[in-house]
Amino acid sequence: MGAKTYDPKQVVAVVGGVYLTGFSEDMVTVVKDEENWTTTVGAQGDTVRSKVHNPLGTITVTLQSSSPQVAYLNSLANSGKLVPVSVVYNGDPKETNTATEAFIKKPADREYGAESGDREYEFQCMDLSMT
Repeated sequence: MGAKTYDPKQVVAVVGGVYLTGFSEDMVTVVKDEENWTTTVGAQGDTVRSKVHNPLGTITVTLQSSSPQVAYLNSLANSGKLVPVSVVYNGDPKETNTATEAFIKKPADREYGAESGDREYEFQCMDLSMT
């Protein structure tokens, strides 16, 4: 078993056709809002597995405050516009996360101090696909 290499430069995020740059250290998180399956157990121990068809998910993008896309994402947050979002890791193994319709829940919190603060944006994805 050989060592694997992760390279954060292999991560690409595109929002509404705009490539994001100036990521913070945390970069991107992709989470389904609900599990794909649930189970129940009856009084006599019988089990049932049910498929959950909830397509919702959350993509969180963290940018440095100096990122050229901060103004664009703030504008999207204030408009409520639905946009496609994709996050792709082109390393090994390749992973693709997409939503054809997503919106930013609110503008990023702003922190001003001795060091530059990050800007975190949460996209509510209406149809998240993780492959």
